[in-house]
Amino acid sequence: MNPGRCPRCGQRNQCAQAESATPVTDCWCFSARIDPEVLDSLPPEQRNSACLCPRCARGLAPSTTPPSAD
Repeated sequence: MNPGRCPRCGQRNQCAQAESATPVTDCWCFSARIDPEVLDSLPPEQRNSACLCPRCARGLAPSTTPPSAD
């Protein structure tokens, strides 16, 4: 599992902790409301291994744009 990719849709999750070489104390998800149904829909092996992207965290349908290669 790539910690910089959303486990639900595969897009970049914009996680400050996954993208930083040094520890950070804040990320967008720390203050975001995460839809519990989205978390429940993930397979157990994908939970707590990578952040959701902002879109999936809100419970919106995953983007139809293919994940970028960065």
